[in-house]
Amino acid sequence: MEQLEQVQLTASHWVFLLVILAIFVSIGFRKGVIVPSIIGIFMLGLLAEPQHDGALNQVIFAVQVVFRALLNAGTELFDIMLVIALMVAMLKSLQSQGADRLMVAPMKKLMVGPWTAFFVLGVTMYIAAAFFWPTPAVALVGTVLIPVAMQVGLPAIGAAMAVNLFGHGMALSADPIIQGASRLTASAAGIETTTLVPYTLLFSVVVGVVAITLACLQLRRDMRSGVLEAPKGDEVFAPRSAGAAAVQTETVKEEEEPEAGPYARLFAIAVPIILLSIAGLMIYRAVFMPDQAIRGGGATALLGGTATILLVLSSFASHGHHALDGISTYTREGFFFAIKIFAPIIPIAGFFFLGHPGHSAEVIGAGASGFLFDIGHNIGHYIDGNIFLLTFGMAFIGLLSGMDGSGFSGLPLVGSLSGALGTAANVDIHVLAALGQVAAIFAGGGTLAAWAFGVAADAGIAGVSPAALVRRNFVPVITGIVVASLLAVFLLM
Repeated sequence: MEQLEQVQLTASHWVFLLVILAIFVSIGFRKGVIVPSIIGIFMLGLLAEPQHDGALNQVIFAVQVVFRALLNAGTELFDIMLVIALMVAMLKSLQSQGADRLMVAPMKKLMVGPWTAFFVLGVTMYIAAAFFWPTPAVALVGTVLIPVAMQVGLPAIGAAMAVNLFGHGMALSADPIIQGASRLTASAAGIETTTLVPYTLLFSVVVGVVAITLACLQLRRDMRSGVLEAPKGDEVFAPRSAGAAAVQTETVKEEEEPEAGPYARLFAIAVPIILLSIAGLMIYRAVFMPDQAIRGGGATALLGGTATILLVLSSFASHGHHALDGISTYTREGFFFAIKIFAPIIPIAGFFFLGHPGHSAEVIGAGASGFLFDIGHNIGHYIDGNIFLLTFGMAFIGLLSGMDGSGFSGLPLVGSLSGALGTAANVDIHVLAALGQVAAIFAGGGTLAAWAFGVAADAGIAGVSPAALVRRNFVPVITGIVVASLLAVFLLM
């Protein structure tokens, strides 16, 4: 590796490093990391060069830096928040006329035994999660297909593992369609989202295939030995919600299972065809017509615009002229869902984005350092080309950052570290960032944190304990991440 001159570290660099350590400690104690992030931004503003005249003016500038850092992060992420909000709003409008249940109902016919049920559940969940985000998708897929899967002999824990590993594991960590996770990681790493996605897709498939294979072997062994028994008729229930773990209520049946409207079948056929056609068009052009490829912001705009048009059409199909008022409810629910996900992420991203020179200059001013990139530049002298240490270290950091139960809050960290260390070590940043992203989301998005909303939702809709689901996932997922890390070592050599 070519040796570069070391960067002179300032007090701001050491503050940045201390805040990162404070964030790790907070994660270790399962505490929130928003406060350390905001304090870190404020401190960097206080120490910013050149100093303003007088202590009061410097404090005023530091307060302004806090807001500008949050605004910078929000600006970077808003288009992803918007497309998620519109997709969820569209799904809510389809639910109002019963079209959502009709979309996945044909998959019931493929469930003829426990193993076909496992993979039909998983694949359906993957496709739905890629377009609608995993949490709304599990409400859609779980309520319709889990009872059928249990009726053909798949234990409840097996159903939970299927939707969890395929949805909150593989689909969310790759995020191949909406690309919200990859945008967050890429922005922190200073790379393009479109160049990161192929690597996140690769590593998510590797981790997923290994984890699902081992999970199936465990299920098969325990079903044969009698540790897990096929559900009896009176043990098969209809799940009601995806938010409260193992809590089923009978009082909302009227709301959750509306009668199919006159246009429900039309939308149940048209919406999947339209969305899959858009995905196919993007893939086709990326491979065969690269000069006309729809990628990045263009792909986000196409998905968001399509979701908006389908939302309007579905609302009129459901409510007629009352759609002029009713559509606001779906839009509000969609935005509430998106903001609930990203609101805690923005302050964290605001801090870690300052690790990149471009974002730092945007927030603090021209000439501001990319604090984490400078630190990583100096650490690169000691790594001395140790790719094995670099890749497994990034996977470990991803796993650790995901232990807060979010998965997403760790993405600015793994993105920033990947950019800093990858640049310093002269290795491909995309490989490191993708590996860190996949590890963070598999851990906290998630499949390994019992307190994560993804685990609680998937376990709750199958009627099992989140802790039991995590215990089943642990060895398969960790093995998958180790295999993915070895692949990353090979790619970086």
